[in-house]
Amino acid sequence: MKHCIILHNQPIVRHLVFTVKHYVLSIICIAAVLCSCQETLEERGQREASDYTRKHCPTPVGEGITLDSMTFDAPSHTFSYCYTLSGVLDDSAAIWQDDPRALLLQQVKNSTHLRLYKEAGYSFRYVYYSTKHPGLSLFDNTFKAADYQ
Repeated sequence: MKHCIILHNQPIVRHLVFTVKHYVLSIICIAAVLCSCQETLEERGQREASDYTRKHCPTPVGEGITLDSMTFDAPSHTFSYCYTLSGVLDDSAAIWQDDPRALLLQQVKNSTHLRLYKEAGYSFRYVYYSTKHPGLSLFDNTFKAADYQ
């Protein structure tokens, strides 16, 4: 009788082993597919910059200040924020009164949404253009990891 039970249970055991093997194999395949779908930090930066520009730009960020675009250059790992100044701010003398480099550097240092990129040593460039004189850059500065760390 014991012999019959063993023989009777062997197909069940084989079936269970077969099922468990397939279950484990399925989990491994799903994990491999999910890992292969993850984007690199460069791809994420490119996507986020492109999405932000497409959805939100141009957008006024203050009196006389408009964010025109946010771009990402993968080879140099640099995010660029391009603004246009108008009104009383559309003057290089007015910009330099408040030490814009120090103000922007403090924003980069305090920014939590840039944390991942700062940890990876990315750069952040800020360019302010004139409305009165299209193409004229009133301020252009790039902050590198040595500046904000």
